[in-house]
Amino acid sequence: MLSFVTSFIAVAMTAMALWRLPALRYDEPQRRALWVCSAGFAAALWCRVPAVKDALNSSPITDLSVLVKYLTSMIAILGVLRYVAAIYSKAQGSEAATPRYILLSRRVGRLAHAGAFGAVAAMIIIFFTVVDRSRPSVDFATDHAGQWGAATFISILYVYLGSASATCAFQWGRAGLRAETRLLRLGLGLMTLAMAIYVLYSAFRTVTVWAPTSASPEQMRIVADSSNLTVACLWGIGASIPSTKAVVTRWTSWRSLDKLYPLWRELTDVFPNVPLQPPASRSRELLRTSPSLDIRLDRCTQDIADVVEQLRHHATPALLSAAEAATEAHTDPEPAAEALWIKSALFNAKAGHRSPTPARGLVDKPLSDSHAESHWLVRVQNAYVSISDAQVRTLLDQAGRPGEVRGRFVGL
Repeated sequence: MLSFVTSFIAVAMTAMALWRLPALRYDEPQRRALWVCSAGFAAALWCRVPAVKDALNSSPITDLSVLVKYLTSMIAILGVLRYVAAIYSKAQGSEAATPRYILLSRRVGRLAHAGAFGAVAAMIIIFFTVVDRSRPSVDFATDHAGQWGAATFISILYVYLGSASATCAFQWGRAGLRAETRLLRLGLGLMTLAMAIYVLYSAFRTVTVWAPTSASPEQMRIVADSSNLTVACLWGIGASIPSTKAVVTRWTSWRSLDKLYPLWRELTDVFPNVPLQPPASRSRELLRTSPSLDIRLDRCTQDIADVVEQLRHHATPALLSAAEAATEAHTDPEPAAEALWIKSALFNAKAGHRSPTPARGLVDKPLSDSHAESHWLVRVQNAYVSISDAQVRTLLDQAGRPGEVRGRFVGL
């Protein structure tokens, strides 16, 4: 069961690292540091997956998985520290006016970055020259407990991890107390808890490698894997939570574009000269990466608004009042009245009925941005699809039709 969970979380962390991979293209230290954290944790977890561990250990280098696992763990923690340093490096002002905890974070970050290279070099040298690797280990720390070479090797790792984790826990704990949003407080809280567990775990492993316990290697392996999986989960979830709002917003925008596409396409097909660029196919509009999703959604709502403005020439002054009266009993009457007006005026446009004088337009709405406008139009679209041609004809019989233009209709 534990091996399955390890594999699952390793896949999840790998997916997170791939998701953050575009950060390498931008000169943004915070995003790059988060990618380093994700990639480091993912690599360290893969070294705990039985199949990967066995493949590494089957090489000529005994316990190679241990060395790779520990080094990638250090890289992950170094990425965490660089993330903290990147956040606080943005603080402005003179050094005398900068809070002490920010100055401390900067100094710790610089020391950790410089010390990491020395620690890695020392661990590699000790691993190949001092550690007794005459036979493969089940749990490296337990199997080599009491041996000064292995104990020194492991102590270098866990002193570094423990110190770095304590710094991160302190900084994120302080930041979480001052966070402006609930999501950010929750994310920082989970990341703080992850680092606190790492501090305790590092102390535990350092003590047990110098003073062996009665626990078997298998039992200690379960403790080690469970602790690291817990830390990885808490950190991964905590780091992702602040991005949840952006993900939800993007998903909502994508759904809005998907729902509005039929209305957008129908209106622009009748008035092809209104949009600067006609809509592409539905799949193309939903899956393309350029322009951005927000720009595509804004273009959609603006095209719909421009066509609706043109429809005023295809509506009579009584059409809006008649549509409002016909939809009074609707569960969402205001969008339903607008949908009925649009569909009726579009029906007139297709039939060639046009007045040179535009009728009264739709009621102005206090919509602050394109997202609010798209939300409103989705409600209009939901009502629009339920309107039958018979309802439109009935409404037009009541409200009348603009004068008919001879010849083929061309939208202007």
